[in-house]
Amino acid sequence: MILENIDIDYWNAKLKSKAPNEIIQWAMGLTNNKIVTTSFGVYSAILLSNMAKHDPKIKVVWCDTLYNDLETYEHAQKLIDTYGLNIHKYQPLLSREEIEATIGLPNLEDDNFKAFSEAVKLEPFRRALNELQPEVWFTNIRVRQTEYRDKKDILSLSKDGILKVSPFYYWSDQELDQYLEENQLPKNHGYFDPVKALKNRECGIHLQ
Repeated sequence: MILENIDIDYWNAKLKSKAPNEIIQWAMGLTNNKIVTTSFGVYSAILLSNMAKHDPKIKVVWCDTLYNDLETYEHAQKLIDTYGLNIHKYQPLLSREEIEATIGLPNLEDDNFKAFSEAVKLEPFRRALNELQPEVWFTNIRVRQTEYRDKKDILSLSKDGILKVSPFYYWSDQELDQYLEENQLPKNHGYFDPVKALKNRECGIHLQ
């Protein structure tokens, strides 16, 4: 199947009734050039454990802002070790000390917040896409997370024409919590994104 010829509206309607594993399996057949992104956030174990089953060698892109807490770094290492994840870690070009000395740690109302977002998340992510040049990008975005994400679907296109696949798009927090419990997967309770800052605010990379 050629990506340019995919009817996204047709496939979104067809995939809506499918289980996440069926969605992943379908998308896996589109191309060998694919990535999955993670911040090792609250429900990251769900997508990553499923992706590892389908393709243990898939490139896992982690844009580490340098502002994760110890719980998140421990959570990340546990998942990396458990599933043998093929991690491609991207970090800011500046150290955390340099960022705080030149930009600071601004809040949402601060004039420097845009520069902070660019330094810790947006530039590293663009660098990842430029280097890896994926055709398919698996994500864990879901409806009801932000106003922007409510306008997406299981399949969507990035600004660069990358096909984004969100297998758990229609799942609620309650359904994900039940999945974690049933499959004995860890939950990263303490995850905090310094760019997203607010629960219903878009983190930035999905605007790319």
